[in-house]
Amino acid sequence: MGAAHHPPGESPHQMSFWRRLLGNLAPSDSHRPKRLDYLNEALALERQGDYTAAITSYRLGLRDNPRDPRILQNMAIAFTKTGQPDEAIRHYRRALELDPTLTGAHYGIAFLLLHRGETDSAAQHLRAFLGRPPKGPDADRWVRHAEATLREIDEAGQAQGAEAAGTA
Repeated sequence: MGAAHHPPGESPHQMSFWRRLLGNLAPSDSHRPKRLDYLNEALALERQGDYTAAITSYRLGLRDNPRDPRILQNMAIAFTKTGQPDEAIRHYRRALELDPTLTGAHYGIAFLLLHRGETDSAAQHLRAFLGRPPKGPDADRWVRHAEATLREIDEAGQAQGAEAAGTA
């Protein structure tokens, strides 16, 4: 016979009582499904380059937390990387409805809108991004890129204005 997995004189039932009492097990842990951290799972999938699977995890996370702007912003990034700019824009907009201070969402949507030719809207989002620039070691690179792009938009707008004034 195998060795008992509980102290001599105690039944397995008594042992589980003590384990639960001491915090080793919740009463129904073995029967309750574990809730996954879908956001971290999706981020891990993105690091592996599996953006389609990441989107699935983000959707599951969004089902549990429909008002989490971080999930929406990260979904938008994944949609961008899978060549779905309309979905990306939709998710960036929803994230910004929930939290207008998300600088990353302003930055991401600006370049998607610019690619679609919506320069006025893109410029508004670049200004919002530059109004609250991110901090950190890579932030300068993003800020310089946003500033240069905004300058190009403004210069193109001025050139068009001068052209229109000259032909009027």
